[in-house]
Amino acid sequence: MRIGIWTRLTAAALLSVLLAACTSSAERTTPSTVKPIGARQTAPEFALKDVNGATVRLSDYRGKVVLLSFWATWCGPCKIEVPWFIEFEQANKDRGFAVIGVSMDEEGWAVVKPFLAEWNVNYRTLLGDSMIAQLYGGVEALPTNFLIDRDGRVASAHQGLIGKSTYQNEIQELLSAQPGGGSRAAVAPVPTGAK
Repeated sequence: MRIGIWTRLTAAALLSVLLAACTSSAERTTPSTVKPIGARQTAPEFALKDVNGATVRLSDYRGKVVLLSFWATWCGPCKIEVPWFIEFEQANKDRGFAVIGVSMDEEGWAVVKPFLAEWNVNYRTLLGDSMIAQLYGGVEALPTNFLIDRDGRVASAHQGLIGKSTYQNEIQELLSAQPGGGSRAAVAPVPTGAK
C-alpha cells in the first residue's frame, strides 16, 4: 500500500516538473512588448532543415516580419497557439509576414510530420536542436516565441502562452513599420495592449 502511495506521489511530482517546463494552458493577455528600434538585437542566424529536407536560413526571410516559434507536439500550450499561427500566416503572408515553427521534439520528423498533416499547418516548420536553443538564449520552456522585424532584429519575445490579441497587435505594429523603423502612412498602427 505504501509503495503505491509513494509511486503516485513520485509520478505527481514528475508531472509537476514537466508541466512547469510546458507552461500553463491558461491564456495570459499581456500588453505589447515590442522593443524600441534602438533596443533590438539582431536575431541569431541559423540553418535548419524543413520537412522536405531543404535548408532554411533566417536570412532567407529578411524584409519580412517573422514569428519564430519554438514548440513541440507534446506541449499543450503549443497546441493552443498552432491554430492562431495558421490564421496569422494566412491573413498576413501577402503583407510580408511569415511564421517559422521550430520543433524541439526529440523524436524528430517521426512525430512532427503526422502532427503537421493532422493540424493542416500552413507555415514552414523546421527541426530544432540544442544549438539553436542556445543561440536564442537557452530556450528553457515551450512555447517560446520571437517576433523579428523586417531588418532581422528581435522586436519581442514571449515565453509561455500569452493572449492571441497580444500577438495580433505586435504583428500589426511590426507590419506597419518600414524597414529601418519608419511607419507606413497607409496603415495605422494598432494600439498596443488593445484587445
